Amino acid sequence: MNNLSGKTALITGGSRGIGRDAAVALAREGVSVAITYRGQREAAETVRAEVEALGQRCVVLQLDVRDGAAIKNVVVEAERALGAIDILVNNAGIAVPRDLDSLTEQDWHDAISTNLTSAFLVIQAALPGMRQRGWGRIINLSSVAAQIGGVVGPHYAASKAGLHGLTHGYARFLAGKGVTVNAIAPALIDTDMVKGLPSGAMGLIPVGRYGTVGETSDIVVMLARNGYITGQTINVNGGLYMS
Repeated sequence: MNNLSGKTALITGGSRGIGRDAAVALAREGVSVAITYRGQREAAETVRAEVEALGQRCVVLQLDVRDGAAIKNVVVEAERALGAIDILVNNAGIAVPRDLDSLTEQDWHDAISTNLTSAFLVIQAALPGMRQRGWGRIINLSSVAAQIGGVVGPHYAASKAGLHGLTHGYARFLAGKGVTVNAIAPALIDTDMVKGLPSGAMGLIPVGRYGTVGETSDIVVMLARNGYITGQTINVNGGLYMS
């Protein structure tokens, strides 16, 4: 299905970075967009203005993705405002660098709940409508850290690797039901998150530069259009991990 016009997307963490660019990219394809933010209301409103300038509807919803009850409410609010959710982009996440000596149990719980459990909860909330209509696209934003460990720490790598298993599990159950489930694993995309990484991180990338948010949101749009790709991880990493 190449034409996404008239579809509705929900993007968690859509106020900045990859989520923001994905919202605008989908709007260009004729998609109405609901975006969630945790604390940056002004940035989220800027995204709303960009989407509406493209002629598409947009709703902005505050959400702490660690709160399961709040997730259910946000899905209901998004569907009330824009209609049934067809495309889900699980983008919200944190990357707090820790070395082995400073890594704590709380760091572990924070990473798992924000990066992994949240994706499970949002999928569970949005999926019934997709199954009923026999059409849906679920896209989980992972990281190259899931494949090579990365530089943030084992808590982050584990949370992102869990997204791959989550993706495979849902893709297997939903194959043939009209709902595809895929992951995107970016590496060192030029966002605010990269600014917190150790110095010299760019030197790890074979192509010699950071990726752009547009190079990732291009893949979001591609996966939203495609009904035959499912259970896959698309690597957007400048050659850092080759599979």
